Parts: sequence; structure tokens; C-alpha cells
Amino acid sequence: MTLDAAAPARTRGTVRVVGTGLLGTSAALALTLRGVDVVLVDPSPTAVALARDLGAGRFPAAGDDPALVLVAAPPDVVAEVVAAELAAFPRAVVTDVASVKGGPLASLTAAGADLRRYVGSHPMAGRERSGAVSARTDLFAGRPWVIAATGVTDPVAVRAVRDLAMDCGGVPVTMAAAEHDAAVAVVSHAPQVAASLVAARLREASETAVGLAGQGLRDVTRIAGSDPTLWAQILAGNAAPVADVLEDLRRDLDDVVGALRALALDPTAPGARGRLARVIADGGSGRDRIPGKHGSAPTAYTTVVVVVPDRPGALGRLLTEVGEAGVNLEDLRLEHSEGQAVALASIDVLPASADPLTEALRARGWTVPR
Repeated sequence: MTLDAAAPARTRGTVRVVGTGLLGTSAALALTLRGVDVVLVDPSPTAVALARDLGAGRFPAAGDDPALVLVAAPPDVVAEVVAAELAAFPRAVVTDVASVKGGPLASLTAAGADLRRYVGSHPMAGRERSGAVSARTDLFAGRPWVIAATGVTDPVAVRAVRDLAMDCGGVPVTMAAAEHDAAVAVVSHAPQVAASLVAARLREASETAVGLAGQGLRDVTRIAGSDPTLWAQILAGNAAPVADVLEDLRRDLDDVVGALRALALDPTAPGARGRLARVIADGGSGRDRIPGKHGSAPTAYTTVVVVVPDRPGALGRLLTEVGEAGVNLEDLRLEHSEGQAVALASIDVLPASADPLTEALRARGWTVPR
């Protein structure tokens, strides 16, 4: 999904973006593409100048009266920044894109902020790299954008934030703050911890062992390179829900360790293999619930593996010839093996397309292992 720059913007008036990191600059780029007047603000003059140079908006000017303020500040200061923006612009709707919602809402409530004009929100999008230089116009395209209004929020304010989300390409999803925080603990925050813990084991592994790493390890540890400072703030801000998920995970892990220790002592230990199989099966059942490309229901794809020579233009030619075969590519993963002059391209397609694609690629000279 890409943004349609020709479509008229739903957002009316000037939007003030406070915080020109990855999320703030990406939102600003998407809005500017639609012709929305965007004002950029950041404590760092260098950061805001970079966002401006990237075409995300303009510097503030005297008399600016934003209709909407989007706060993209770190989780540990977001409530303070939101409160300041609500006070500075008494006619503006203020939203934030922090990845936790309950803590900021509690702080704003305690401070007596005007919650009628505040709408907490959270686009479920990001990248391993941070900063304005990593921003993308289509970062939010097709991604859920949670809107966590309160019982006192003005419906006009909620509508303004929904319009903002859709103008950025997001798909609005309404959730209460507590519901949101419990949900992201399961689908985002605990997975970050798990990926980091697995990747941390590699620090003590031998070079020979690390050299055997395949795509499975890369998939599991892909997000382990995230910003430690930011994630310390996120985890601290959502501490209780994340701890609940990790305690459940610890119980499951203890069961796996128990089964393995039993087998180490007695390879015929009754029930141990069944416990291990159940863990893998439960994981598959959980993974099957992850939404697929074509909507909320997961889609089963077939993977066609193609050997790609490690030379300029080879991957581009492969993708072109997949298209010429009349097959829609659903997903693509590229795996390199140490010391080999080829890569393996895993192409996910609808099951009915797998055999025709295999035949078409072999006819064009590609090696497609059986």
C-alpha cells in the first residue's frame, strides 16, 4: 500500500509536529505530501533542520495557530510535552504517538490537563533505525494506528486524529489505553525482550558457531538491534503488562527446560517429547493468528526457493521474471551463506501459483531446488 498524494487531505489547518525523529518526521513527510502545512519543532536544532531539509515541513513562524499538534517525544517525557502543548495552544487538538498510553494519560489526568482536546494514539509501525534520516513517507501505510480516547474526549478531537492517521496511510483502530498497553506487551514489547535475549547469547558463541547462522536466527533476532535507550523507556513505561507476559513465557520456558533435563538423564523419559512437541505446536497455532497481507485473516502461502548468483542485477532480473510469469509475489526473504557466491531467495506465493512459477523460472534458467 502506498500513499495517494493526489487524494485530498482530510486534515484541515496547520499541524505542529513536536519531535523530528523517525515517527514525527515520517508523519510530517506524509502530511506534507498531501499539501498539509506542517510546522516542525524539536529540542535539537540539528534534528529539526534535517527534517526541514528532507521536505517534512517548515520552521515555526510568528502567529502560527495549529489546529492539531502531534507529539513524537520519548515515552518518559511525552506527558510533560503534551501538557505544555495543550497549554500553549488552547484551540488545538493534541495527540501523541508514544508506544505506551496508560502512563501518559494518568500523568495528564493528575496534572489537570484538558483531556477534552487530548487523544492518545500509537501507530504500529517503526524501523530498527531511528532519526529523521530513516523517516519514510509510507512508514504508516496499511499499518494499524491505535486511537485511545477517553470518556471525556471531544468527538471532534477524535475525528481529527482519525483523519491524521488516515492521511498518513494508517488504519485507525479504537482501543482503551489499558487495553492498548496489554496488547502491545504481547505483540511488541515482550517480543523485543525475547529477541534481545536470544541475540545476547551470540556474544559468547564461537566464530565457528556464529558462522553457521541461517535465516531462522536472522528472523528471530531481526529487532535485536533496536535503540537500547528508547526501549528501556518503553519497557519501563509498560512495566506491569510486559512483566505479566514474560512471567507466562518463563513458565513455558521452565517446562521446556524440565523436559530437556529429563531427556538428558533418560532418553526414554515418559512425556518429555510430548511436552516439547506441544510447545512447537502451540507456537505454530499462535503464529497462524498473525494477520496476513490480504486482511485480518491469515493467508497460507507456499514458498518457492530460488538460487540467485551473487552478482549485480541478478535479484532484479529474478523479480522481473516472476512478474513476467504472471505471479504476484507476496513476500521475499534473501539468505546468504558464508563463503558461497550465491544466495537463496525464498519467494512466498499463493499455493496455486507455486508450480507454475517453478516451471516458468526453470524454463528461464533459474535453479529451483525440489
